Amino acid sequence: MGIHGLMSYVGEHREFFVDLELKNTNVIIDGNNLYHRLYFDSNLDIQHGGDYDSFTDITHKFFETLTLCSIQPYVVLDGGCDASDKKLTTLKERAQEKIQSAYSLSHGGRGSVLPLLIREVFKQFLTKLQVPFIQSFYEADRDIVSLANHLNCPVLTLDSDFCIFDLKGGYCPLNYFQWRNLCICKDSQDCYIPARCFSLERFCSHFSNMNKTLLPLFAVLNGNDYINLPAIEMFFSKVHLPVGSSRQKGRKHVRIQGLLNWLSRFADPAEAIEDVLKYLNKHEKEETRQLLCTFMEEYEPSNVNLKDFFQNGVYAFEEAKKLELPQWILTALAKGILAPFVSDALVLKRTILHVQVENMQRPSAHAAALPIRQVIYGLLLDASQTLLNSSKKEHTSPTLVFCEFDRIQKALKKSFVQAAALSGHFCGDWYSLTTLNEVPLADRLIFLLETFGVTASILEPIPCQLWLPLAVTCYWTQHSEPRVKLQHMKALLLGIVVGELDKEIHSPDPKFPYPEVNKVVYDQFLKRKKKTSEKESLELDAAHIFCQWQCCLQMGLYLNQLLCSPLPEPDLARLYNGTLVHRLYHELKSASIPENLLSASSKMHQLYCSMVHIVKDVTPPGFFQKKKKPKSHRKKNNETTNQGQDKRKGSMMETLPSCSINRFEVLMVED
Repeated sequence: MGIHGLMSYVGEHREFFVDLELKNTNVIIDGNNLYHRLYFDSNLDIQHGGDYDSFTDITHKFFETLTLCSIQPYVVLDGGCDASDKKLTTLKERAQEKIQSAYSLSHGGRGSVLPLLIREVFKQFLTKLQVPFIQSFYEADRDIVSLANHLNCPVLTLDSDFCIFDLKGGYCPLNYFQWRNLCICKDSQDCYIPARCFSLERFCSHFSNMNKTLLPLFAVLNGNDYINLPAIEMFFSKVHLPVGSSRQKGRKHVRIQGLLNWLSRFADPAEAIEDVLKYLNKHEKEETRQLLCTFMEEYEPSNVNLKDFFQNGVYAFEEAKKLELPQWILTALAKGILAPFVSDALVLKRTILHVQVENMQRPSAHAAALPIRQVIYGLLLDASQTLLNSSKKEHTSPTLVFCEFDRIQKALKKSFVQAAALSGHFCGDWYSLTTLNEVPLADRLIFLLETFGVTASILEPIPCQLWLPLAVTCYWTQHSEPRVKLQHMKALLLGIVVGELDKEIHSPDPKFPYPEVNKVVYDQFLKRKKKTSEKESLELDAAHIFCQWQCCLQMGLYLNQLLCSPLPEPDLARLYNGTLVHRLYHELKSASIPENLLSASSKMHQLYCSMVHIVKDVTPPGFFQKKKKPKSHRKKNNETTNQGQDKRKGSMMETLPSCSINRFEVLMVED
């Protein structure tokens, strides 16, 4: 949620906050808020599809700082939209804003668009670091309040709604949580993080000791992400709000100040609501009263006891039970194994696809992954149809259509997508979502790989943890528009190999120490990443093609998760580095041969060659060959061609060892 203008309003009042030295405590963290802040506040790449490795480095430092201060974090992530879909209007508005922001970034302007896979990267990192986390079934705010009050500890977020919730341990806004400024107590030498805690008592006392139970009504009247009542605007047009002496600037702040002063005159919400209704027309009063009371309930703690989940792994959510979803699905959603995308498709038969920094003149990058999404919808059709029929209290013929919101040019548009017809164990009377987790592993694997158009035998030459991304890459080469060129494919696979080098160096197997040359090779590739300049204009079609790969990988991950992971998930933080992949693509396009750096590491060179051969094997013959120029132009371009060949030979001489030098010397050559 979020109350319009409230966070900036309270931020101008230092007296509303208490200084804290945060240490030796539990803390509940709004996970969605945290990964947004960590990414955007760290000046990380947002133009080339994201630098997930840099993000995880910063996230590691954050949680390491908490450990140094003996702070135990519990992370709560948002789930899907609730069955009422009451926030759809707000979600559509935000999606439209992101499209405009992505368009600005694609032309060198400003904007803030998170990389597509950032949530999955964040969840993988929490699992790796063993940070306890849960994914709420719907929006997480009320669950966070319930857990925080159970544990009597502060909440860490940057959501203005938490100024309204009655929290026993208080609310620490992320922008005042100075985790980068670690301090030491003079007496005990304990570490602590300086923070500010919003005080509900100080806030209410500032407004004539206002009853804090009036604050939910304030939130509803002022307007949040759910609420837009025309009748309330009539109230504001007629009522006199006593602003008083105020240093606040701007219309929103004046309205907040006046509304709070006005509310402070009433003893409780019921009395205030009656005063609101007297300004409305007679036929609007009863409906408005009911809506106000309903919306105010959003500021009560949920009845979900997340403490049970963190202690015993039990997640009991009554509303989810009413939907009659399979228990394994509910558990997988709570553990974050399944994404909110799946929840939205199940409950609402509707999904919203997130925009990237891509070529807005072309169809959305998500178009490349449409066949994968249709397979996912086909698997979910059994349960989603049951939900639809139960909500209508009738039995109808199967509805094969799902609704998607996606970008068309620079506008958000709704389209209807047909679910795929499935085969084998996944069709007709043989299939039920309830028993999907019981289908034999071999059958689930075959089904997954068939969706990508590959077989297990083709993938055998590479490590199993790379099967999923390489299967997705094979699929991507044949579904991308514009067409994937050899340089795109090689740049992407080189980036994956660099991730494998990173893993060997920073997470080595003690039984098999990595060759020292791998570190030298790795450092050479990192130099290329650092060469990327923010001033360089983005090649839109290249960006679009790499965005399509991320879309395909995202849906590949979701399908693999829904099939109960017949393939291991790749380490996403090491799999794709946007600035590096774009830099490698530009080098390959300009006749440089950066893959020759791998010649010093036989293992990595073999891995790279195997992946290139696999992708070429599944594409039609001549797929990556350049089109031959007409004969009339060949003679004219001979000189240019020879110059290009000479340039390529010169580049090879810089990177390849000759007979008189050893293979390590090539790595010391500067570009």
